[in-house]
Amino acid sequence: MPYEEKLDYLAALKRRAALGGGQDRIDAQHERGKLTARERIAQLVDPGTFQEIDALAVEWDENESDAERFYGDAVVTGWGRVEGRPVYVFAQDFTLFGGSLSEVVAEKIAKTMDLATRTGTPVVGLNDSGGARIQEGVGSLAGYGSIFLRNVQASGVIPQISVIMGPCAGGAVYSPAITDFIFMVEGTSQMYITGPDVIQSVTGERTTFEELGGAMSHAAKSGVAHFAAENEQDCLDDVKRLLSFLPSNNMADPPVAAADDDPARRIDDILQVVPDDEQLPYDVRDVIERLVDHRDFLEVHQHFAQNIVVGFARIDAHSVGIVANQPMYLGGVLDIDSSRKAARFVRFCDAFNIPIVTLVDVPGYLPGVAQEYGGIIAHGAKLLYAYAEATVPKVTVITRKGFGGAYDAMGSKHLGADVNYAWPGAAIAVMGGGQAVNIISRREIQQAADPDGARVQLVADYKRRFEHPYIAAAKGYIDDVIDPRDTRAKIAHALEMLRNKTDSLPAKKHGNIPL
Repeated sequence: MPYEEKLDYLAALKRRAALGGGQDRIDAQHERGKLTARERIAQLVDPGTFQEIDALAVEWDENESDAERFYGDAVVTGWGRVEGRPVYVFAQDFTLFGGSLSEVVAEKIAKTMDLATRTGTPVVGLNDSGGARIQEGVGSLAGYGSIFLRNVQASGVIPQISVIMGPCAGGAVYSPAITDFIFMVEGTSQMYITGPDVIQSVTGERTTFEELGGAMSHAAKSGVAHFAAENEQDCLDDVKRLLSFLPSNNMADPPVAAADDDPARRIDDILQVVPDDEQLPYDVRDVIERLVDHRDFLEVHQHFAQNIVVGFARIDAHSVGIVANQPMYLGGVLDIDSSRKAARFVRFCDAFNIPIVTLVDVPGYLPGVAQEYGGIIAHGAKLLYAYAEATVPKVTVITRKGFGGAYDAMGSKHLGADVNYAWPGAAIAVMGGGQAVNIISRREIQQAADPDGARVQLVADYKRRFEHPYIAAAKGYIDDVIDPRDTRAKIAHALEMLRNKTDSLPAKKHGNIPL
């Protein structure tokens, strides 16, 4: 065969591979409001940068003709660039065998993950699959296991991002669950262990795919999903935005943006944002947006455990992770879900060299039988563990109050924070005055001629003596009491001073976080 014919033959094979399951199935994918695997990759990476690998991978059978072979199988793999930075990508192709995982598909994904780990490059998985390929039996299950193993090995080494753009069921959900961030699309994404039919047959419960495993179910109720987008394009744009804050691997520093927002900029209106009265709520996002560069804040887990806010921003052009109590919800109290949410975010930041800025306005841990039976002791300890374990620069600002064990948990000096500030109106104590006098002055109140008047006086006296930042400052637990309007400048200067911080943990294989 002349060489020109060989090239024509190769081109024909690649054209067939690019069509996946064929034009009819591509059209059906579009009718569902979904892009194809290759269209999604084209939307994610910079134009002209995608380099495909294993485009001709197939389970070879000598008895099959070329026309019977589906080259590339049900996944597209390779690498490209996102805003100029290299990223590995795999995208399951629902037009071919419903995107199901075969041995070939698993081998392609595993190879992509191995390359990403060896080269210190983020990996993005675009998931759209009916699950294991039943016809391949245990071989397909082995394929899932090989992917899970690589997820764990890559954890904390490279950022791993899972984008759910269709069904993701059964064992397939565990790979995304191990990765760092999960994105979902409203109306077309689902994640669940067992579907509605199986649930009804076993438990009698009636539900729908969307109620059971839709984007908002996992973004707001289970907390499995970190982001929920209205459509695929918005979802992929959010992935790109997230990547812009992250380093390529655990040995690299996060990217630095243009330094065009004065780090010493004074926040003149912040006193109008946070009320003096600790009983009055405010949206902590209004504080965060004033502190960070260009008011640009990418919130993570926005719809889950809304009593705490976490996300990425920049201060003086450098990436930071923000953790902040949210007085708008449950008064900013810590509970099971908020502790889990914040702890995992802190650990991610620590793994990838992203400094942590903590804004504290916390009344304590949420009391109640449901919380105790749900394991608030163990779950609350996760946040303590995460902050104490983190060796990245940690700067904490107490804006209004820090009470009880929750004060300790929220990036206190006692857990290894580097620089701790407080506003002049900050209250730092074992508990608020209203609760404290009921315990320590109960008999005095009961015996007073005017119990209500006595209680009011005792609360006022307690607040005067204990609910202020100056005892903590005297002991060195607070490094400075600052003018709230200077908060951005103070944080920026502290982070600049800490930029070359080195710290390490005692030699060990790994700790035993209270999972």
